[in-house]
Amino acid sequence: MASTAVMIAPDDIATLRSCPSPFNLAAHVLAAGETCPEKEALLVVGADEARRWSHAELRRAVLGTATGLLSEGLKPGDKVLLRLGNTVDFPLAYLGALAAGLVPVPTAAALTRRETEKILDLLRPAAVLHAPGIDCAPHPGRLSLTQLQQMRGLPPAEFHMGSADRPGYIVFTSGTSGRPRAVLHAHRAIWARQMMFHDWYGLGSDDRVLHAGAFNWTYTLGTGLMDPWTVGATAIIPASGVAPGQLPGLIRKHKATIFAAAAGVYRQMLDQAQDMRLPELRHGLSAGEKLPRRTAERWHAATGLSIFEAYGMSECSTFISQPAGKRGDPGTLGRPQRGRQITFRREGRPVPVCEEGTIAVAADDPGLMLGYLDADGRLDRALSDGWFETGDQGIITQDGTVRYLGRRDDMMNAGGFRVSPIEVETVLSELPGVTAVAVTDVEIKADTRVIAAFYTGPAALNETLLHAYVSDKLACYKQTRLYIHLDALPQGANGKILRRALRDQFESQHD
Repeated sequence: MASTAVMIAPDDIATLRSCPSPFNLAAHVLAAGETCPEKEALLVVGADEARRWSHAELRRAVLGTATGLLSEGLKPGDKVLLRLGNTVDFPLAYLGALAAGLVPVPTAAALTRRETEKILDLLRPAAVLHAPGIDCAPHPGRLSLTQLQQMRGLPPAEFHMGSADRPGYIVFTSGTSGRPRAVLHAHRAIWARQMMFHDWYGLGSDDRVLHAGAFNWTYTLGTGLMDPWTVGATAIIPASGVAPGQLPGLIRKHKATIFAAAAGVYRQMLDQAQDMRLPELRHGLSAGEKLPRRTAERWHAATGLSIFEAYGMSECSTFISQPAGKRGDPGTLGRPQRGRQITFRREGRPVPVCEEGTIAVAADDPGLMLGYLDADGRLDRALSDGWFETGDQGIITQDGTVRYLGRRDDMMNAGGFRVSPIEVETVLSELPGVTAVAVTDVEIKADTRVIAAFYTGPAALNETLLHAYVSDKLACYKQTRLYIHLDALPQGANGKILRRALRDQFESQHD
């Protein structure tokens, strides 16, 4: 059988692979808003009120922030660490820094002082933008939230234009390997996101996109804010404290046409909300973790709408997705977006169609990172024969759809067989009485590992029933041997379930 084919860009998408130069990420994001300056760009919505920003107000605030940052003595190329909360201050500071040619480093507000010490030692930023109540190690270049907010009224700066390949921003991996890494992206990364408009969002200038995530999550920053602004659309973000059960009401009230969230939020909405009527909504978007089939089916039954899933990562955003309007198998991730070059590899070679391999992205993909940054300022592009191997396992089928199998380091070994946790979780999540589930292999004695399922639900289920349930749905070697009922599953700052933490906790308790 032939090796996996590389996606070739058709004529209507090929131009997206070549970012113009000179270029500035923030200028690109804000350009469409100049044609509709008084239109709503951003709504921050709560149960009773909304704070509105027009595209003109957004542009003035971003360019005033750029002026203020430069007036503090910062120079293009300087790194700026963002220690800000879940407020509009975060995206304004981020885009203001980019407009000035600085290199912003967005970070999760939940990081501890000790964790920020490591970041400061690694990156040595010229400044830290710091809000009250957010942990951060001391830094001589601290700028307060009050200082930052006062910058918005300053005269607008000129966009700092330059090579599209120059450093733009730094994000940190989620740390599934146990060691988060600094990922340096170029300004051109925003240019590549247009491929998502065609092959995931179905995004247009008339859309109103409500994203359920916090301002300071990169999924929200891209999908919920910058992408709508790039086409002149309206972004809607819930205020801090809005519960998942309140989201359907906000979607209705503010006439959202597209809704985006992590998979777990959809489940929580379905569990908590009393009214799931969403008359203006066209569809939902999901990324950040695998969307369980049961959640997608429950959502469709409750709303009549589809959720379109996408796969991406800190190093390359999203590049495999289910195109909006084309409801496919919820068990797949969809297809590589047009214009992308994707293959599947094992031991440095492409694998045949329908065989498991590591998902890999071509080195010249415009959305791919510049590299991992080390303490000496050196870049590691982490390439293998012109490909970036993601560490995620998948299969591409004969019809070009991709099935996701999980992280390479999450793959389980059961009796010598490699087993995907996703496959087992999909089966168990369909069982009544299970609200969420995570599966991993655990060591029960020296040199003996078995598959364990950690699940939540109203009450612990009968284990005889559980074993009987999987017996005719999974091969013997894939079947779960242990079932552990928990009140909650551990999650990272971005909402992903931490299988490694479950494994470590179990093994530490059974030493």
